[in-house]
Amino acid sequence: MSAPCQQPAAPPAASVPPLTPAPATRRPAVDWRIRFAALSLIWGFSFLLIKVGTQGFAPFQVTLGRLLAGTAVLAVAMAMRRERLPRSARTWGHITVAAFFLNALPFSLFSYAELTIPSTLAGICNATSPLWGMALSVVALSEDRPTRRRVAGLGVGFLGVLTVLGAWQGFSGLDLPGTGMALLASFSYAVGWIYVRRTLAGTGSSTLTLTGSQLFIGTLQLALVTPVFTSAPDTFPLLPTLSVLALGALGTGLAVLLQYGLVQEVGPTTGQMVTYFIPVIATAAGVALLGEQLTWNTPVGAVIVLAGAALTQSRPSATTAARTRTTGDRTKRLSRT
Repeated sequence: MSAPCQQPAAPPAASVPPLTPAPATRRPAVDWRIRFAALSLIWGFSFLLIKVGTQGFAPFQVTLGRLLAGTAVLAVAMAMRRERLPRSARTWGHITVAAFFLNALPFSLFSYAELTIPSTLAGICNATSPLWGMALSVVALSEDRPTRRRVAGLGVGFLGVLTVLGAWQGFSGLDLPGTGMALLASFSYAVGWIYVRRTLAGTGSSTLTLTGSQLFIGTLQLALVTPVFTSAPDTFPLLPTLSVLALGALGTGLAVLLQYGLVQEVGPTTGQMVTYFIPVIATAAGVALLGEQLTWNTPVGAVIVLAGAALTQSRPSATTAARTRTTGDRTKRLSRT
């Protein structure tokens, strides 16, 4: 979603963070800007598809359906590229944990959340993943130390969250359980990304292999849970069924392949910029196609959240980094004397 190079984007259908892929062997036929726009649209519309899917199926069934469809797409891609599955039991153990935090749990939480909250709000909550990731990386990743800019971005981002939620109104009119599940889903993505960085780096498996394997394990996890909490659907209404299939085949399968290609061609920094288009598209789709209502604080808060997320993802310039290293070396020499 090979070794991680940096914190990736936080799309709703991401299965494995973009890891360091092999260099592309040939130039793609379609310009990367077109593929970038397609990826933004696919992931932006994912929240609308979730909403429509839950109108005909239970949330766990929506999640199982999207994982089945997504796994099928990646299985075909792996077969065409003759990718080999991981052989190490230890790797499969890490993939199982990653599948829970990056697929089974957040996908299910978003599906349950959208039973009671608009798809627009779910899309905005998804944009908080970089904020959670930055906060967790301070504790979990010793090499990822915070800078003043990133700490400021964290504060700005959570100020945006409070704006979206209307904190000054006492969260009146807000469905707290649904919103909480959407935020927890975004938090789960951040936990999963950090876990992948710590455990699956340097396994020798490609990004596509890890992604496909992870979706497969996530499908098995949902296949065990779904019959316990739901009964088999009596009917398969057309629109919800098509929505679930599109959510899986496009948002969980094809989108991963698009992102994989973008990271190969233009690098992870440009590839992760798709994060900032997702809530915009999700909001536009929810308002235009589902008739969802917006109050002023929702788009304003979303802009603040995205600004904070952008700051947390920024890196110091080479000059600043060199200056920081020099200062650190001086401090170490002084401490020794």
